[in-house]
Amino acid sequence: MASLNGKVALVTGASSGIGRATALELGRQGASIAVHYFQRQQSAERVAREICDRGVRADVFQADVSKTADARALVEAAWERFGAIDILINNAGDLVERRSLTQMSQERWRQVIDLNLSSVFFCCQAVAPRMIERRTGVIVNVSSVAAHNGGGPGALAYAAAKGGVISLTKAIAKELAPHGIRVNAVSPGLIDNTAFHERFTPRENFEAIARTVPLGRAGQPGDVASVIVFLVRDESAYLVGETIEINGGMFMK
Repeated sequence: MASLNGKVALVTGASSGIGRATALELGRQGASIAVHYFQRQQSAERVAREICDRGVRADVFQADVSKTADARALVEAAWERFGAIDILINNAGDLVERRSLTQMSQERWRQVIDLNLSSVFFCCQAVAPRMIERRTGVIVNVSSVAAHNGGGPGALAYAAAKGGVISLTKAIAKELAPHGIRVNAVSPGLIDNTAFHERFTPRENFEAIARTVPLGRAGQPGDVASVIVFLVRDESAYLVGETIEINGGMFMK
């Protein structure tokens, strides 16, 4: 199987969880990694050091990708540092807090939508012109099983945003495919060892949900990272606009 030697990947939200696992796995495949973070600088720096310790280039970049100016600055900084961006992984996102329909404020709604959906649009928009110019590139967006089942209690804004990611992936894929750029998405289910569930799901609830998964366990960040890496490699060269469900059978289309 062909490696990713010589490729450059920008991974948003790479300081922990799925983003961290994806950055590390892309690094193992030989890609240079732009490790993006918003608040967890030390964690991002640890990820970059671990990649560099394997003899692969990596550097950290801070940005609030829910803002278009920050997303553009992030892409410009990473491109200047590495000379290209061949792979974009839009992983940044967060529930922020659980709020019901009647408790949801306009400000919180917009914050969650911008963090989980607008950020994908902003980063794709920022990187697309140079990928189009080079007629090559791969983008993978991270959605969620919440896009299909509405999420847990108080997750309506998050679920709506992740549903939007799937539709946005299809729309961008149609636009960019004629330029040689492939865009796909992944939709993780119940994934352990993530800041998301550590903050928002009591452990006993998490374990109870895990017992309902047909495969009999929760997923790990590496389960998602391995599929993302497949999507950026040549082995998936004819996959465009698809969303791959990674949930152990808890949701099947």
